[in-house]
Amino acid sequence: MYRTVLVPLDGSPFSEHALPLALSIAQRAGAEIQVVHVHPPLTAIYADNAMMDIPLDTQIKAQHRDYLNKAAQRLEQISDVPVKAVFLEGEIIPLLQEAARKAPSPLVVMTTHGRGMFGRLWLGSVTDELLRDLKAPVLLCRPHSPAPVYEPEPEFKHILLPLDGTALAEQMIEPAFQLGQLFGADYTLIRVIKPVLPATLAIEGFTTAQTTQAVLDQIEQLHDQLCSEAQKYLDAVARRLKERVPNNPPQVRTRVVMEHQPATAILQEAAAPIDLIALETHGRRGLSRLFLGSVADKVIRGASMPVLTHKPVS
Repeated sequence: MYRTVLVPLDGSPFSEHALPLALSIAQRAGAEIQVVHVHPPLTAIYADNAMMDIPLDTQIKAQHRDYLNKAAQRLEQISDVPVKAVFLEGEIIPLLQEAARKAPSPLVVMTTHGRGMFGRLWLGSVTDELLRDLKAPVLLCRPHSPAPVYEPEPEFKHILLPLDGTALAEQMIEPAFQLGQLFGADYTLIRVIKPVLPATLAIEGFTTAQTTQAVLDQIEQLHDQLCSEAQKYLDAVARRLKERVPNNPPQVRTRVVMEHQPATAILQEAAAPIDLIALETHGRRGLSRLFLGSVADKVIRGASMPVLTHKPVS
């Protein structure tokens, strides 16, 4: 179970939208919240500018530290969750990675984008790098308004878990289950099958009319076989999930969808009453190699609800 919920803040209201989620999770898990801000020295950002003197950097650093302490104090005022303000100075990504590695049983909670005091954009830079390199699960949420709202308390009652039939993708089951247990969530397991193209089928020796019907028959048979195998796989995973809590098993639905674009299928399924999507950042086969920049990236950018990501150990 999580012992540390780590929240990177960049000094903007956008990044603070991760705080209500972090607080809700930490309260249920009995975990500590660490709010982390990394101050990049002006001398490092503007190395060629002689006008960037040390007193100015010292003043800005004090403002950043004060901002972080106030963010921690706001959390302490509305809950009994232990909160630690972690102020770091240096390169943003390496220091955030190190903070996550040092934290006991961490979950990183952050927004998909934000704009801080130096105009840093998270998604495509900081978030992107953390998703690629962190071994800890990362929970991403999208900011919707200038300031975060702490009520009503965020909950995850319905979790969508895409799987592609591989051991790599199945590594997301444990992080999704751990988070779901805190909220008493149910699960929808989805597997996306890409339709077979007629060009891949052997049709030599047929007339034009025979070819058309033969191709259609072969496609239908192959699709039925693929869907049947996928359904059996999802049913087996669903049984394992239920067996983990024999006295009060979660509700687990299964969905096999045929779609050329896996991300489209996942996002369409998430349009149902889904509170969270949980997926590995890369995998193989059925979901067409889930990796940031392809399916996972499209899901993260297109989802209106939080997305739990995890880098699988190959």
